[in-house]
Formats: sequence, C-alpha cells, structure tokens
Amino acid sequence: MKNLLLIFLASVYLTTVAWAGQEPYFFPYVSAFEATVMESPPAYEAKLPEKVPTKMFNVYPFPQREIPEVFWYQDGLNCSLVYQKKQAPLVFIIAGTGARYNSPKMITMQKALYQAGFHVISISSPTYLDFVVTASSTMVPGHLVEDAKDLYRVMELAWQKVQDDIDVSAFYLTGYSLGGSQSAFVSLLDEEKKVFNFKRVLLINPSVTLFNSVSILDEMLVDNVPGGLDNFDNFVQEILKKFAEVSEKMGYVEFSTDYLYRVYKKYPFREDVLATLIGFSFRVSSSSLIFAADVMNGGGYVVPRNVGMSNSTSLTPYSMVLFRTGFTDYFHEYFYPYFRERDPGLTEQALIDRLSLKSIESYLRDTEKIGLMTNEDDIILAPGEIEFLGEVFGKRARIYPTGGHCGNMNHPVNVVDMVKFFKREG
Repeated sequence: MKNLLLIFLASVYLTTVAWAGQEPYFFPYVSAFEATVMESPPAYEAKLPEKVPTKMFNVYPFPQREIPEVFWYQDGLNCSLVYQKKQAPLVFIIAGTGARYNSPKMITMQKALYQAGFHVISISSPTYLDFVVTASSTMVPGHLVEDAKDLYRVMELAWQKVQDDIDVSAFYLTGYSLGGSQSAFVSLLDEEKKVFNFKRVLLINPSVTLFNSVSILDEMLVDNVPGGLDNFDNFVQEILKKFAEVSEKMGYVEFSTDYLYRVYKKYPFREDVLATLIGFSFRVSSSSLIFAADVMNGGGYVVPRNVGMSNSTSLTPYSMVLFRTGFTDYFHEYFYPYFRERDPGLTEQALIDRLSLKSIESYLRDTEKIGLMTNEDDIILAPGEIEFLGEVFGKRARIYPTGGHCGNMNHPVNVVDMVKFFKREG
C-alpha cells in the first residue's frame, strides 16, 4: 500500500514539473487527446480583455489572377491589425493548419499580445482555402519553403497597408502548429531579404517533420472510425448532422478545426473518440486545401478537368471524395508529382526531408532570437522529435509536460511565457 502511494505521488509530481530547470506547471487534463480538444477550462484560462481595437483589411498578392467562379466570394486575402495608440513593437502571427486570421487561437494570441503592449498583424494559414486561392504562388500548399515565400509577400503587403496608421519600434514573429514551423522558414528568409529584421521569433507547438505529423493525424481518423472504413460515409454524415445541430444552437457556423472542437466540447467522449475527432478535424482542413489546390491548378485530382464549376455547383459529391482522401494521399498522388515535375531528380524522401525543421537545424541551433514553446505530450510529434526540439533549442525551449497539441495556449503560464519571450532584452 505504501509503495502504491509513493507511485501515485510521484506520478502527480511528474505531471506538474516542466522541462529540466523550469518552474512547476499544472494542467488539468492528463490525456493529450482531451487537452487537444477541450483546451484549458475556464478556471485555467488567462485573463484577457474582452475586446481589442481591431482593423480588418485585404491584401492582393496576385491582383491579376483569374479566380474560378466557384470561389466567387474571394476578394483578396483578409488580414487584421490589432493596434496600440502609441509606439510599440509589431508581432506577426501565422495561423495553424486550415485556420483563418481570426480563429479562436489567433484571437487569444491577439488579446494577450495587445494586453502586453504590442501591435499585432494576423495572417491566415497558407493551407486555408482563401490563402490558396488568392495568395499562394504555386497554389499547392504544404511546401514549407514555398509557403514561407508566400507568407513573406503577404507580410510585406500587410505592412505597407498599415504602416501609416501605427508607430512601430521593432518586428517580431510567431505562429502555432504548422504556423510555428512556417515561422522558422520565414525567419530564415528574412535573414536574406531583411525587410523586417525580426528581433524575436517564437515557434509554438510546431511539427518537426511535416510528413510525420500529417501521417499521425491521418491515422487517428482511419484507425478509429467506429465500424471501420466500410462505415466511413455514415460516420461523416453523423458528424455533419451533429455539427449542424449544435451550430444552429450556437447561432453561427465556421467549418474549421477550432470551431469543430468547440462544437464537440458539448459531448463527453472516450479517448478513442477524441482521437477520431482530432483526425476528422484535420481531414476537414486538408479536404478544403486539396479542393482549392485542385480547382486552382485546373482540376483532375478530385474535380474532373471537363467539369465546369459555378457558384451554384453542388460540392457534396466532391466533399465525400475529399473526406476519404488523406493528406498522405495528397502528398503521394498530387503534391510530390507536382514538385517532381519542377525538379525531375527529386525523390519522395528528399521532399519529405525538405519539409522538416531538421533541414534548417544548423540555423535553429545558432540563432539565439528563435525560441520554442511546446508540450512533451504533443500528439503530432513522432518518437524522438520532442527530444530533437529540446536538444536543438536548449535554454530557448519551454517544454511543458502536458497540454497535447496547442491545448494549453490560453493557459495563464503559457500566455505569460509568450509575453516574457518577446519582452526579453538582449
């Protein structure tokens, strides 16, 4: 009995301590899946302002681009500026996979940084449909180097749009999830272009090797669909039905990962069901980007080339195909062939290696201005990747013991740590 008590106390202690040499840390969810979906409960949320002064604006990276009629509603790329009335540093934020500039996690970061005295420009993920259609040079999202170039172009245009309205003392950069990984590549690009000369760059819950992360997320869905893949269509229909019901009650709809999580907070689920939800949420995001990439590049992957699409075209048949198409399918069947055509000697493994923080490891080791915040139990990291991050970033890493994937971003300690990183001198 005494031994059991000691084991229990030891386990409690280990869930409250951070990476070596860091302060104690407590997060209420032990399950990484539950943390990812549920995020910090109200009692553990940072106290942030309800409203912040915000201006919405559009940028037009490719003003001459012909937009297919099915995307009739597109009018440039939406961005937002949260501003101070005095001189202050400006932080660019890059959203995570499939997320908009004003997704819930982005709003949290905007409020936290505004409260701390920063201007903030928020940019949608290069994997978000609007970005693919209006701001991607290749219109084939997911290539970290190419995405970084597109993001940098948007940042320059956004800065030109607001520079007469705010007084900026320095530039900073951050992003979460895929946006965290992209921030590293944008920072490297800025070393060459020197438009912003970012003073500090913070990577929040980045993937290490993108292919590993998307494979994990694809498997979460495939391995956990109730009744197996033969029941996949029924599973999707049931999800969409619940989604519609709760959306009606909530009074608004946004078909995104963040929103889907919020819908399902109303349902108590087992861990395997939570894993399925995470996988399906990612599938929603990847389906949207695959559809946009296919249509913008002339069709042929999901949409037949001879099919004309208008603003009245039913997308339901394509949606069901897309929901069955994993990101790894997209990689092997569409993404890799596209980039191999540009570089005939390119192998799949070489492309996978390029889409990894490991491809710029020496830069990440040597650049003191880049920091890291992530979780030891981040579900998108493959074995050995959390150790890689800890070893590469060293004292510049803040690795929390729990929180899943981005589940603790609104935790008071996380918010304070983020602000401290940007305010640190030297």
